[in-house]
Amino acid sequence: MGSLLATMPGAVAYGIIWGMMAIGVFITFKVLDVADLTVDGSMAIGGIVLAVLVKNNVNIYLAVGIAFLVGCIAGLVTGIFHTFFGIPAILAGILTQFSLYSLFLRISDKSSNVMVNARNIKNIMLTSGNNPKSILVGAIFAAVLIAVLYWFFGTELGSSIRATGCNQAMARANGINTRFNVIFGLVLSNGIVALSGALYAQYQGFADINMGRGAIVIGLAAVIVGEVVFGKIFRNFALTLVSVIFGGIVYFIVQNIVMWMGMDPNDLKLLSAVLVALFLGLPYWKSKIAAKNIKNKEVKDNA
Repeated sequence: MGSLLATMPGAVAYGIIWGMMAIGVFITFKVLDVADLTVDGSMAIGGIVLAVLVKNNVNIYLAVGIAFLVGCIAGLVTGIFHTFFGIPAILAGILTQFSLYSLFLRISDKSSNVMVNARNIKNIMLTSGNNPKSILVGAIFAAVLIAVLYWFFGTELGSSIRATGCNQAMARANGINTRFNVIFGLVLSNGIVALSGALYAQYQGFADINMGRGAIVIGLAAVIVGEVVFGKIFRNFALTLVSVIFGGIVYFIVQNIVMWMGMDPNDLKLLSAVLVALFLGLPYWKSKIAAKNIKNKEVKDNA
């Protein structure tokens, strides 16, 4: 039990970082109602941009900002594929994600793994292991991100993006440029995902071409766990974003417990996929059961 408790700070730090990535997924999946698979690639590209810039002695804060912008460009490409070329959102995301792997190798000079330069370690904001400082820095980033998003989605543009996700036809009827809003939402989402990729690269000390693989599943898991566990408590939009961060933390704590119990690490992605499938199917089955109960009640009343 002592060894499990000792790893918990690391699980919380991972949860916060991946929770920020999940906020990017939340914007497309919940706010825009668009299935975007770009995130696997945009997380990796954010990490490699950070690693290469730090390796070349670029200021860490500037490197994080550039990683965010590169992620925004990835989202812009997906948005253009989807809106101007008429490619379905899922396929548009896959095309962008596929191309980002080649871009990763270009940026990293054909290396699939780039270490964060040890000479600049004093400038790194997050360090691996069970360091409480990483939790604090991650929490500050998450708090600032949530505050900015809460303000933004209360503006006219942010409200129009939410309206676009709720009902595109109605939004267009009210004079809202839904095409622009979809693109902007994808840009913002992938910028946030790349930002989390940059933080993740710092935390683990390197950027790897596979570091974003399965990110969409983990992001969905964090969103759904946060919604199921905290949905009845957190109803405000800002608190909903907080619940996504908490969902990421819960996910990695559960992962730590499962690994401590002896589960093969290679089975974790299978476990994640099963959990996401169960949580996604839960609302459907609840509605089916509720409808069946209402029907049975009507039959009894008419008998």
